[in-house]
Amino acid sequence: MALYRKYRPASFAEVVGQEQVTRPLSVALDSGRINHAYLFSGPRGCGKTSSARILARSLNCVEGPTSTPCGVCPSCVSLAPGGPGNLDVTELDAASHNGVEDMRELRDRAFYAPAESRYRVFIIDEAHMITSSGANALLKVVEEPPEHLIFIFATTEPENILPTIRSRTHHYPFRLLTPPDMRGLLQRTCEAEGVNVDESVFPLVIRAGGGSPRDSLSILDQLIAGSGPNGLTYDMALPLLGVTDSSLIDSAVEAVATADSAALFTCVDNVINAGHDPRRFAHDLLDRLRDLLVLQAVPDAMSMGLVDAPADHQPLLTQQAQLFDGRRLSQLAALVNDQVEELRGATSPRLLLEIMCARMMLVGQGTPVAAEQAQAAPPAPAVSPKNWRAQREAAKAAQAAPAPAPQPAPQPKPEPTPAPTPFAKPEPVQPQAPEPAPAPAPTPTPEPQPAAAEDPAALIRAKWLDIRKAVGKQNQVAEIMLTEAKVIAVQDGELLVGHNTGALAERLNATNNNAALVSAVKAVTGQDLRVKVQVGLQGMKREPQRPTWKPEEKEPDPEPQRGWSAPAKLGGEPAKAEPEVQPGASISEPEPKPEPKKRWQELAERGREAMKHSFSGGVPLPPEPSEEEPEPEEWSAPAPAPVPPAEPESSEEEQMIEEAAGPANYDHRDAKTIAMEMLASELGARPL
Repeated sequence: MALYRKYRPASFAEVVGQEQVTRPLSVALDSGRINHAYLFSGPRGCGKTSSARILARSLNCVEGPTSTPCGVCPSCVSLAPGGPGNLDVTELDAASHNGVEDMRELRDRAFYAPAESRYRVFIIDEAHMITSSGANALLKVVEEPPEHLIFIFATTEPENILPTIRSRTHHYPFRLLTPPDMRGLLQRTCEAEGVNVDESVFPLVIRAGGGSPRDSLSILDQLIAGSGPNGLTYDMALPLLGVTDSSLIDSAVEAVATADSAALFTCVDNVINAGHDPRRFAHDLLDRLRDLLVLQAVPDAMSMGLVDAPADHQPLLTQQAQLFDGRRLSQLAALVNDQVEELRGATSPRLLLEIMCARMMLVGQGTPVAAEQAQAAPPAPAVSPKNWRAQREAAKAAQAAPAPAPQPAPQPKPEPTPAPTPFAKPEPVQPQAPEPAPAPAPTPTPEPQPAAAEDPAALIRAKWLDIRKAVGKQNQVAEIMLTEAKVIAVQDGELLVGHNTGALAERLNATNNNAALVSAVKAVTGQDLRVKVQVGLQGMKREPQRPTWKPEEKEPDPEPQRGWSAPAKLGGEPAKAEPEVQPGASISEPEPKPEPKKRWQELAERGREAMKHSFSGGVPLPPEPSEEEPEPEEWSAPAPAPVPPAEPESSEEEQMIEEAAGPANYDHRDAKTIAMEMLASELGARPL
């Protein structure tokens, strides 16, 4: 018989490591507070089903209900470990009987009275596997069972049980066994079996069992079965469990601690040659790093049971924990933990294991030395980029300056001049008493002074980017608005800046934005100037005043514009050299005027007449007849006169008159709109 079946507990007093469950259940049984449904939950192999059988045995004992069954009554004998069982206690595996029909059959059997016991007990294992329809079929009997019926549900997933059923039960959570409890259970089992087992084997079995009593007893059963007459030794258990030899783990830890790369990679080669799984080696190495972390934090971890290790191996673990500091150990453990996942299913596990070892050698290397150097080295002076640029420009200017003229021989010996200090202003040279210049210092360079003869606008233009950055430190919005701005000129203590957007220029002239710009100019260049932002990039030099358009004055005749592609200049078209026609008071009877009219005036009057007749009758006026033909008596004729053939010497103005007299689209804009559009097209101005 398997050990986990042979040494199954027969009472709550024999259950190991589950005091949080056995103590309250024992009190409830002794006091007679029996519930009709119980729920035992916990990891697999931790004693849920065994405790359910103990509860059924305690309920049906002739001396019960009691927490200490007598063990001699028919109920106790039939329900003891290895017993034949009892008709009134039914165990159902819900993993294979979880349908609605199975639950209906169970419900029908539940109403029958027990045959020979006090209670009819149903132990349902893996209860979370019951389907929703099956759980609903069982719900009614669980809610209102008969007095003789008790349900015990055992599951590893209590959250997957129907909430209405779970709410009707008393829930008792089970847990995995701690290493000390598991070690005591294994030692008692080996003593009962009469097998000699080395102390170094128990930690291997405990780690392989993972805290489950059933799994640990199964592993121990396998090892004992293969042991010889001398008992179970460490060397025999090691290959069977697939655990890495502790000597390999010790070699790897010491190689990492002493930064011995050759020893570490030799250890990896020994792991592969011994047939060990690289991923298992990484797991075992991670467990060792965990033990070292705990030992470093808690020196009494072994006596407290926090670290489980053989007695002969404990001094070595303590010595290894002293080879590292806490930070490096945590970094190594995190690195190995991340690499373990990559080793799963890898096509080349040895390569990944060697990469992990190479990374482990880099963790914590050079940190103390670097810290000492950082503490010993003086702090480097913070060098501003602007001062560095100024020093470079000053050095270039000093190289380009002409050498001083040679002094005549009979000169008095000059007094020694102290070497110039860094960033100190040089003393001005007196022209009446020249002295030889001292040798320049090798390292320091004097701070450059702004040249007075330089154009202030050029200086500001050269440092415009620095000025914008200085503005941004005070007002980021103003810095953004200065993106397209350009320096134009400096005149009369005022800096003129051009901008191609009128709205942004107006905002930059506001008080807060303008103050930031003035402050930045002064901080970067040292010049205290007023700042004005205008639209356009024209300079501050005032252009000559444009002549006012006076129709009564004659202007020189420039070259006429060809076609309609460009607007005429302000002031109208100049007069031609040809004789002008003197229009009279009326067209039919012209009256001479003392002052002749210009050609553009004649065209304007004709245009007005044409527009008047056009808007009144809907038909434009006919073109002006030539001078050779007789003029019509009046202009009220409905039909337009035929256009006379153009003479070869006709001017462009006459051709424009003829085109203007025909049908056309008339401009209804006012004078202000036209003037503003002309200013925008000619001067590039934009309205604010």
